[in-house]
Amino acid sequence: MREVLAQAAFQLFLERGFERTTVDDIVARAGVGRRSFFRYFPSKEDVVFPDHERCLAEMTEFLAAVDDGDPVGAVCDAARIVLRMYAADPEFSVQRYRLTREVPGLRTYELSVVRRYEQTLAGHLRGRFGADGDGELRAEVIAASVVAAHNNGLRLWLRSGGEGDPEAAVDHALDLVRDVWERPASPSPSLEEQLEKHLEKPVPAGGITAGSGDSEVIVMVAAKGTPMWRVVQQIEAAVGES
Repeated sequence: MREVLAQAAFQLFLERGFERTTVDDIVARAGVGRRSFFRYFPSKEDVVFPDHERCLAEMTEFLAAVDDGDPVGAVCDAARIVLRMYAADPEFSVQRYRLTREVPGLRTYELSVVRRYEQTLAGHLRGRFGADGDGELRAEVIAASVVAAHNNGLRLWLRSGGEGDPEAAVDHALDLVRDVWERPASPSPSLEEQLEKHLEKPVPAGGITAGSGDSEVIVMVAAKGTPMWRVVQQIEAAVGES
């Protein structure tokens, strides 16, 4: 019945336009009553996206069963579930894409659907990275990257009228996400490590280290609590030596 109502609705949208089509028009074309329509769709906007609830449920189920070893790969694979939904019916997907470009209200509705996918992916990643420190931030940013990459490839295919292989562009975009986010996080270098790199010589636990070159750099390393007069004395001595 969902498919019958969706097909009837899109026939009318193409004939009359979205705004000029009513729920009464849809149920009359489908040969059912209003109660049947609202049993499946809360609104006329929902009939434009009849398959997203099922797809979201499939994505959630997939992520619940996936191995924890590759969280970034898992959310990329979850995004491909959405791609396969679009690719299963290219004609309908292209019609929907064109319709959402023409009707601002449908574009807004579509963005809310995309946000639900993104939240599902982010929720899975938070469970792997944790909610403390940068874990939550990392989850949100990776989820947003996956959705953006998926949608970029998907829209290229939809703009072409559904020609060719939609997976090629999406796979390429998702591979870029994996290249960035599957790299192990490198710890930030300590101040002493940064000084050693800059001066190209070890920094002692205390005292003065002078760099070399046209612009000499003098760095004072002193223990906490060292009297200021002692710090100034050591700096003056180093300046005098240089």
